[in-house]
Amino acid sequence: MGTPVLLIIDVINHFDFPGAERLATFATDVSASIRRLRDRFDGAGAPVVYVNDNWAQWIGEFSDLVTACLQADGAPSTLAATLAPGEQHYHVLKPKHSGFMDSALTVLLQQLDADRLVITGLATDSCVLATALDAHMRDYPVWCPSDCSAAITTKRKSAALAILRSTIAARTVSTRHCADLFP
Repeated sequence: MGTPVLLIIDVINHFDFPGAERLATFATDVSASIRRLRDRFDGAGAPVVYVNDNWAQWIGEFSDLVTACLQADGAPSTLAATLAPGEQHYHVLKPKHSGFMDSALTVLLQQLDADRLVITGLATDSCVLATALDAHMRDYPVWCPSDCSAAITTKRKSAALAILRSTIAARTVSTRHCADLFP
């Protein structure tokens, strides 16, 4: 049996796009749940992968994005302070919505012996949804905990989670229901 892998999508975020203020509020609300889940993976020695948009910054590293967000005001620094990756965490930069599109994520997951993915982050109805659908196309069972992602509105989040349940049979229960995560 392989191992579960936690994907944390786009939480290192400048929030400088239309609708960002509303998304930032919801993102801040779920950050503690994502952190608790990440801590649980760390405690079990299971891999955590930050899958992050590079925000069209083609020069620089993921650590530069983290530093810029930590130095910003408001939600960017709040999320980065709560969810900044540790040295044991992996990261993959992505150019578009899906974490799989034109990135090294597929190769990394194979090397980590991933057998199922827990997908969290921003935004539920965009990058989380696209990554989860692509994960399913690669035969990964998917869990998108309802308390570990955010969208610009609760209606958009609920609709995305419903799509994941109905189209790929993804689990969407909250992290309170994850006793079976680590056998």
